[in-house]
Parts: sequence; structure tokens; C-alpha cells
Amino acid sequence: MEQQRATLAEIAQAAGVSIPTVSKVLNGRPDVAPATRHRVQTLLDARGYTARGTARPANRAGLIDLVLRDLGSPWAMQIIDGVEELAYQAGFGVVVSAVHGRHRTRPDRRWTEQLAARRCNGVLLVLSDLSPAQRGHLEELGIPAVIIDPAGQPPADIPSVGATNWAGGRAATEHLLDLGHHRIAVIGGPPTVPCSRARVDGYRAAMDAAGQRVPTGHVRTGDFLAPSGYRETHALLDLARPPTALFACSDEMALGAYEALYERGLRVPDDMSVVGFDDLDAARWAVPPLTTVRQPLTEMAAMATRMLLSLVNGEELASDRIELATPLVVRHSTRPC
Repeated sequence: MEQQRATLAEIAQAAGVSIPTVSKVLNGRPDVAPATRHRVQTLLDARGYTARGTARPANRAGLIDLVLRDLGSPWAMQIIDGVEELAYQAGFGVVVSAVHGRHRTRPDRRWTEQLAARRCNGVLLVLSDLSPAQRGHLEELGIPAVIIDPAGQPPADIPSVGATNWAGGRAATEHLLDLGHHRIAVIGGPPTVPCSRARVDGYRAAMDAAGQRVPTGHVRTGDFLAPSGYRETHALLDLARPPTALFACSDEMALGAYEALYERGLRVPDDMSVVGFDDLDAARWAVPPLTTVRQPLTEMAAMATRMLLSLVNGEELASDRIELATPLVVRHSTRPC
């Protein structure tokens, strides 16, 4: 009788290592000790496992799963454009799905089950993460993953592509300081999201370097969406000494700030300078055009797709952690104080 093939979890237990270590050996990754590699490879050989070596094994459908937290934003569309173009050139289709639930950061159990049924070749996760059980399931299926703009600290065994959020936050604030503003407020995204914390930390670093105290109430928390920018700007305007400048940690929140200022009979930039973050298409066409920090969303998505296709082909990555630059784009929403 043919011996039933063991799962990767059973191989890992027998070898006394983690499932990610077994996956590294299976995929020819070099970052495994020789003795450990030999022990794991012996067990893999005994159970009939072989390394991935082609972009589309016979039992795979030539698909990439792209998982986003929100499908309705222009931010998501730039990501999809970056993934789809490269996937198309490589002969792969793209399955796009959302993380359902406003405060969720990971796909649910049904997604994990459907992943196996779709026989996809790889997974791209945007501003989301996976539970240990889900990571183990991907390992079992032999499906590589890459994270774009991680929602948390990415697992050591999953590559990621991000942006220099801290540097972008600092550049935005320094621009306002250079214009002579001292009362500069910030509206951050969810404090649990690393990119949001990094942008606010960049703001604080610039203020500290300039010797400027951050007044009470000038650090606000939103959710990256326009209504929260609108709400928090109203709160800032209600302060005894409102700010003269605002750094919103997303373009959508900056546009929400525009609306709040308009309702108060105030003008951008005459009464308040505003800087955003992302450089969405809407930033260019806002009135006035929005000064913002460009997050290279399409380039991030393309880079992550290249990395994923390399993993699908069984190739070694030059780096598991990549951050792309975030330059300041100066338009007409800022002026000297």
C-alpha cells in the first residue's frame, strides 16, 4: 500500500523545527543551518516532497490572490493596477477579495478554504495579515505570500514591501515648518497600524528637531477616510488656539479637512495650510491642488508582484524587506504663515 504523504506540520514536528523552516528547505532557501537542512530534507525525501521549480505546476490554476482591506478606495485601485499589469505580462490572472468587517485586518476562514479550491499560485496581502493557522495552511499548500504595506509587524518568513512612512511624515512637517508655521496639527490613522504610527512619529521628530512644542489637542486620530478628517478638523478649529497648518496622514482625510474648513468659512491655504499623504489622483484635482507626500502605491504593488512571481518560480529573493521612498509633492494647499 502506498504510504500517505505527511503534512508539513508533521514533517516539522518530526524534525523538531517550525513549519516555516520546512518550507524554506522545500523551496531551496539558503537561510537554514546545514545540519537542519539535511535532517528536514531527509524527511521530505522519504515522504515524496519536491521543491517548487516552475511558475505554474500542473495542479495550479495560474492565479494570484490579492487581498485588500477596502475595495472602494482609489488607494485600492492603484494597488490593483500595479498587480494586474505585471501578473498579466507573466500570464497570471488575479483574484481580488476584501477583508470583510470594518475593524478586521485578516481574511476569514472562508477565504482560506476557497484559496485551496482556487488552486492559486501565490497570495498578496495589502494592509492585512494572517493568523498563525492561516500561515500554516499556506505552508501546507505550498503557496508563497508577500505583504504590501503591512498592517502589523510582518512574520519573519513572509516578505513585505512598504514605504518610508516616517521619512514622509517628517518631510511633510518640515515643509510646513519651513513656511514659518509653528502651530501644526496632525491627524493620524488608526494607532494600531504601523504606517500610521510611523507618519505621526515623523511629525513629532520634525517638531522636536525644530524645538517646537506640540500643543495639547494637536495630535488627532482618524481612520484614513474623509469623514474622520472632517470630524477631527472641526475639533481642531474648536480649540482656543487652532493650528495654522495641518498634516493629514492620508489624502482622503486631507480632503475631509477641506470640507470642514469650507463649512467654517475658511480657505486653504489662506487660513490654514494642509498637507496630505498618498498622492492619490484626487489630490491633483482638488481645489486648491493638494500638497502631499507621494506613497508609490502602484510601484509597491508591482515590486511585491515581482517578488511573489520569483517565489512561485522557486527563486531566491535578494531581500525580504523593501521600502520605497516617499517624496513630498508641493502644490497649492500650503503657503507661508
